[in-house]
Amino acid sequence: MPRLRMKSAQLVLRDGWSTRKVARYTGFNQSTVTRWVARARKTNRLILPTLSSRPHTHPGALPHEMVKYILLLRAERNQCAEILHHRLINEGIVVSLSSVKRVLRRFKCSRFSVGKKWHQYPERPLPEKPGMLVEIDSMREGLPQEHLYAYAMIDVGSRWAGAVPAYRINTHASARFVVSAQAHTPFPFHTVQSDHGSEFSKWFTKSLGFRGITHRHSRVRTPTDNAHVERFIQTLQRECLNRVPRSLKAWQKEIPEFVRYYNHERPHMALNYRTPAEVMRSY
Repeated sequence: MPRLRMKSAQLVLRDGWSTRKVARYTGFNQSTVTRWVARARKTNRLILPTLSSRPHTHPGALPHEMVKYILLLRAERNQCAEILHHRLINEGIVVSLSSVKRVLRRFKCSRFSVGKKWHQYPERPLPEKPGMLVEIDSMREGLPQEHLYAYAMIDVGSRWAGAVPAYRINTHASARFVVSAQAHTPFPFHTVQSDHGSEFSKWFTKSLGFRGITHRHSRVRTPTDNAHVERFIQTLQRECLNRVPRSLKAWQKEIPEFVRYYNHERPHMALNYRTPAEVMRSY
């Protein structure tokens, strides 16, 4: 459409066609062609881009004086939108908190990035029984084009672990991993904790919530919050992946074998030299 508009206008400006003739030729209304010609006279571009249909005014918009006053209060002490809203209410000025935030964003005064991730931070549960707190993470070895990825999870209470190789990591693959891990573990998941990777973003949180699983993020730049799964990934790399060829086919064969050994045969010092399977029998 942008190129078609300019070509239609050029038929009038360059070839001398009338707007009525161009309208019959292109099938558009004559008044539409006239507006295209007027726009083409004012530009040197090769296209006429589509104009936004957003209205220039709105009956519910804040008055210009109100906007200036909000920005003035902001410039005084660089206070947040909630404090500014409270001050306006105390002065008898009726305005919503969302309007104050919108004004700060419009004039680039907001403290937060437009692309700030949407995360939830429910209270961290105590791992009193299996499934109360399950930590998950992803790992990558080699160059990105080698597609050597893997997902890992571990239950903090019983140390029951799981891992699968993956061709790529994203929110959909992360959700499928949790569903698959839930199907192969002898206990239900109540809370799943992850870091702030893009593969554990908003869609992943909502997908788990739809299945009745709470998702929480660890603290920013605090990998110790996910220490159990980080340690499991280190064990997986040292005792399994470092001894097999670096290929997705080898990982698909060896990782399930190691997970079975980890859960049923490998003693854990943290479990008083018991295996996770032995711990599960006590519940």
